[in-house]
Formats: sequence, structure tokens, C-alpha cells
Amino acid sequence: MKKYTVAVVGATGVVGREIISTLEQRKFPVCKLVPLASERSLGQYVTFNGESIAVQVLTADSFENVDFALFSAGGSISEKFVPEAVKHGAVCIDNTSHFRMHPDVPLVVPEVNAHALKRHQGIIANPNCSTAQMVMVLKPIHDAATIKRVVVSTYQSVSGAGKEAMSELEQQSRVNLAGSSAEPEVFKKSISFNLIPQIDSFTENGYTKEELKMINETQKILEDSSIKVTATCVRVPVFVGHSESINIQTERKITADEVRDLLSKFPNVEVMDDPANGVYPTPKEIAGTDPTYVGRIREDLSIENGIELWCVADNLRKGAALNAVQIAEALIA
Repeated sequence: MKKYTVAVVGATGVVGREIISTLEQRKFPVCKLVPLASERSLGQYVTFNGESIAVQVLTADSFENVDFALFSAGGSISEKFVPEAVKHGAVCIDNTSHFRMHPDVPLVVPEVNAHALKRHQGIIANPNCSTAQMVMVLKPIHDAATIKRVVVSTYQSVSGAGKEAMSELEQQSRVNLAGSSAEPEVFKKSISFNLIPQIDSFTENGYTKEELKMINETQKILEDSSIKVTATCVRVPVFVGHSESINIQTERKITADEVRDLLSKFPNVEVMDDPANGVYPTPKEIAGTDPTYVGRIREDLSIENGIELWCVADNLRKGAALNAVQIAEALIA
């Protein structure tokens, strides 16, 4: 089997470390791992297949002889260094939002639209973490009954905002339990024992950028701009795992049982739907796993052809690292 030189940009971040772990767990054919980060990470090491590898400072020349470059270090870094990696012949899989809506860049969830990879020109975009798990659920329903409208409310964990956000939740929780308070730094408001109805900055129309990402990316991945999508994205005091309440209206009537059957047959979706016996997914129990989980599937009593469901996934895996590695695997295949 051919092996590949793989660079991970942002290797010391939460997602970067998860990418390295996922490459190892899935036995991706790596002959050389090149962990890259900013000068702040100089002197740090990552572990891959039992080997301790020094983190290198990212420069324009870091991509010599690299086959795959997996980026997860922020949009400004991708904007500057992805073109440099492509010049060196690397295929770039970018986890930031910078290239997602570029018309010449495929935005891919392999189970949903792997065919889009055929038109890549050296850059493939990884979708937003909350979009990735949602389209895993929408795709089989759309194919079967044609989705007209989606209303989604997200409950997104702090790991989606990075390791500093995870530290802030932990520290604030300890301080609050001790009877004191701590000023927020990463978030606009205190995150411990609280909910924050803002992820990313607000735009002129009142939606946040995160909400607009879900709208635009869903239409692009499903290749149907006629699907109406509206989103409300909320940060919750959970370390890992995004949850979503999704309301779907279809053109043709589809029953809850049909939806359960469709989703149970779709790759890497697991149905956990026996609420009478307490069976439905929660972020705590699914953290560290790969599938997208669905429960609370029921018909909407308020509209015709409506379906309600609850969707949970590990945002560091399917929402980021796993999806990026799956894209590379699909390119090899």
C-alpha cells in the first residue's frame, strides 16, 4: 500500500490533536507526519504511532513533498498558507470557513456528497461542525421525500471554540461552585451553568455568522438552494459534543417509522430512539465516538409533512477531525 506524507496545520490545537489521533486510530497510510503550528508551539511534541514528533513552525516552505495538508488553525492562516501548500503539490483539506463557500472549492461530507471531490483543484473544504452532523441526517430524508424547510436549534459544546474555551468552562465552574464569580474572557457571558445564544459575531440581519454558515453550507452540500433553512445556535456548558433539535418539512408525507428506517440504513448514522425506556443520545455518552446519533424521531403535530428529531455528534470528530480524514481516505480510494 502506498503511504503518504501528511502535514497537520494547527497540530497543537484541540482539533489538530484530534486529527493526529484519528489518523492513528483509522490506520491512515502515513509514511511521515509533519506537525505544524505557530512559533508559540515551538518546543512542543505530538505523539503518533508511539513516536514523539517535534512540532515545526509553519512557513511557506513547510509543504515540500507533502501529499496531504490538513488545516485547522484559523481562517487567516488558511488564507495565507493553503495556496502555498497547493503550489507545492499538496492536496489541502481545510477545516476553517475561509474556502467553504468558494464556488470552485468542494464542501464535502463523504457519506453525503463524495462525488464533489472529483472537481477539486487542490483544495477541499470541511464544513462547519454543526452543519456536518445535520446533513448526515437530512441527506436520506431529502432523497426520499424532498425537504422544503429546516428549522434547527443547536446546543454546541465549548470545545468548538478551542482549548481556551474548555479551560474557561472548567475554571468558571470551580469558582462558581466555591461561591464566587469569574469574569468571562473567551465568551461574551459566563458559560458555566449558563446558555449563550451567540456563536460567532452578529450580522446586520440579526443572524450570527455561525447560523448563516449552517444555512449556506447545507444548501451547498445538498446541492439544492431551494431548501429553506433557519438556525439558532447556542453555546452550552458541555465540554464535547454538539446537539441539535431539527424540524424538517418535506414535500411528500413521510412517517416517523420511515425516517427511522432510512436513517438506520445510512452510513455512520446510528438511531437511538426508544424514549419510553430512556434511549436517546446525549453528548456525554457519545463523546469520543464517530457516528452521528439520532433520537426523539416523531411527526410534527403542528404542520403537514413535518418531522422532528434530535441529533448528537462529537464535534471534534465528525464535525472536524474525522470528516477531514474521511475526505483524505475518499481521495485515496
